[in-house]
Formats: sequence, C-alpha cells, structure tokens
Amino acid sequence: MLSVHTSPLHQPGTGDAGGMNVYIVELAKRLAAIDIEVEIFTRATTAALPPSVELAPGVLVRHVDAGPYEGLAKEELPAQLCAFTHGVMRAWAGHRPGHYDLVHSHYWLSGHVGWLAAERWGVPLVHAMHTMAKVKNAALAAGDTPEPAARVIGEQQIVRAADRLIANTGGEADELVHHYEAARELVAVVHPGVNLDRFRPADGRAAARARLGLPADALIPLFAGRIQPLKAPDILLHAVAHLLEEDPSLRERMVVPVVGGPSGSGLAKPEGLHKLAARLGICDVVRFRPPCAQDELADWYRAASVLVMPSYSESFGLVAIEAQACGTPVVAASVGGLPVAVRDGVSGTLIQGHDPADYARALRPFASDPGRVERMGAAAARHAESFGWDTAAAATADVYAEAMRERRRLRSGHG
Repeated sequence: MLSVHTSPLHQPGTGDAGGMNVYIVELAKRLAAIDIEVEIFTRATTAALPPSVELAPGVLVRHVDAGPYEGLAKEELPAQLCAFTHGVMRAWAGHRPGHYDLVHSHYWLSGHVGWLAAERWGVPLVHAMHTMAKVKNAALAAGDTPEPAARVIGEQQIVRAADRLIANTGGEADELVHHYEAARELVAVVHPGVNLDRFRPADGRAAARARLGLPADALIPLFAGRIQPLKAPDILLHAVAHLLEEDPSLRERMVVPVVGGPSGSGLAKPEGLHKLAARLGICDVVRFRPPCAQDELADWYRAASVLVMPSYSESFGLVAIEAQACGTPVVAASVGGLPVAVRDGVSGTLIQGHDPADYARALRPFASDPGRVERMGAAAARHAESFGWDTAAAATADVYAEAMRERRRLRSGHG
C-alpha cells in the first residue's frame, strides 16, 4: 500500500490526517487477519522515526525519506514524488523477485508512485481516489481554494493506468465514470467499514457526558473533523445562532463541541471559527477541543445528542458511521457518500444545500422532543452494524484476486 501524504501512524483530525488514515489502518489490519500481508509506504515526517514499524502482526509501515521532515504542505508534495518512488524502489531491491503481488495506492499522489511501481514489478495497480479534484471543484465552499489543474491531469492518468479502481459508494463510481471516463467494469464499490469494537454505544450517553464534564441534560450538537471550509463547521455555528435567536432559553442547556484541528485551506485562518463564534455571540455555548485519540472520540460521539456534518464534499463520511455506531443520530449534507452512510429519516436527517436555517430546522426537534435522540440513536446503531471492516476487507481481497487473475490471463494470452 502507498500513502504518500499521510501516515497511518498519525493522529486523525490533525493536519492532513483524517478518514483516509483510519481507512488504511483498519483495512490493513483486517487484510492481515485473512492472510494478506501488507506493507504501507509513507513519507517520513520526523528524523526520529525508525525505517519501519510493525503496526500489527502482518502489517509493516515503511518510512520513506522524501523532502524535508517538517513544514512541507500537501501542495508541495508532487515535487517529492520522484524521491519517494526512489525510496520505494530501494526497499523493493532488497527483496527476492516477485516479493510484492499487487500495489494498492491511496489518493492521487500515491497513485503516481503506484503507477510506476506496478509497471516496474509487473503487478496490478489497484487505486482508491478517496477524494477527486473535479468533484471538489464542482462543490467549493465560499472562499475555498480550487484544486490545481496538475491534480486533475494526474488523476486522469491514474484512472487510465489502474487495473482496478475502488470507489467508496455507487455515487463515487458514477463520478469516476462521468468525470474521468473510467471503464465501468474496472470500478469496484467497497463501502469503508467502522471499528465496531471501538465505536459502540458502550455504557451510554450519561456516562460519556460525565467523563467529558458535560451537563447530563444538555442539547449537544457535535462537530468532529478537520477545521477547513470543505467540512463547513461554520454552518453549524450559524445554525446554533439561529436556534438561540428563536429560543433564547436554549442557551441554558446547549453545549456545542467542535472537536478537531485546522487543516488544508483552514490553516490560512486557524482562528477563523473562534472569531465567528464571537461575532455570532455564541462563545458561551461553543467548546473548541483539539483532535483526540479514537477512544476519546468515541466518547464525544456517545455524549452528543446529534452529530452535524454540513460538508460540501465527502467521498464517504466515515465520521457519520462512527457516530451512528456509538448510538448517535446524524444531521448531514446530502453530498457524496453521506446518503449511503446515513439513512434519511431513520438514523438521521439529510439536508439539500448549505443554508444554516435548514440545519437549525433539523436540529430543533432534538431540543423539543427528548426521546428523539434515543429513538434515532438506537436506529443509528443498528444501521452502522452493517459497516464492519471485515466485510470491507473481504470485498477488497476479492478486488485484488480479480485484478491478479486478469493480469495472469493477459500474460498467458500474450505468451
């Protein structure tokens, strides 16, 4: 596996680390459990890292020196792909021929390294986009920076080069065909999973609130994720201001946690959300919290009345599944994979567009009907149970087997 710009060892919610990190870690562990050995190549971001680290039995993370350790933005990484590829090739040279059976690249930067490696080693390339430039550019948040033309071209090249493409949802498969002219028969849909051992209702909402120092009877709409325009945490703050305007008594019993760190174009104005809360006069109800470990994140989900995901673009929305697995309903934008992740009207509410008034309208019933959180939360936990990682790993293994069979068939046909 190739993950150039984000290490599976990084804390999700910081910098460029997010759902993709979780995806790679969980998938690799489950693949190893079904006897598929995985080596994950990622860029070294500190000199203190050993060249390789065992993440789990059968999963090795290899750190590749490519560019300066610190202070390299994701936008500067294309210039380091040559150095990264060199590191991958050096590792390969130390093995017997045929050591790697297949390359699985994640995100377009890795796809370019994967393209060359797969060709050099004579093995199939399986690629997962995770996000796509053309899709992001078609749904930009106000003031957000469009993805560069170099990325669009790079993604088109990878689509042409890959033996198989893995899409998170049927919608993403359609986008690959529509925007990038991918061959429909080469696109496999594999829903990401959720770690159901970690993300579960556990001892319930009251206990989680007590652990986090939150009031037992508060209305708690939660935002969890990277702080950047694409994820639209500002829409939640505007929606909260709407609710308080309509019903000032809510101020006494509402807490709005924003859990995550600035990322991407959000790094340009890291304090922007704090300033917005002050401008809207809601600093007393909003609580900003830094990114946290997965076990603590599970407690934030359990403690919340509802998770709010107003994203402009979301290839799947792993956070939505994690929250539901903890027994918490979701109010989300009807974009990307979220209509698959959330069962509208059952485990949560999907909203067309990004008008804060619509989000306020969707949140209001959680304030007026105390039983709603538990009813929808129970349905949410049931819905999330079908998204286990074991299912995702088995489906991914099938894609690998198919790509290898096809490669063998072509080889014997030519020979």
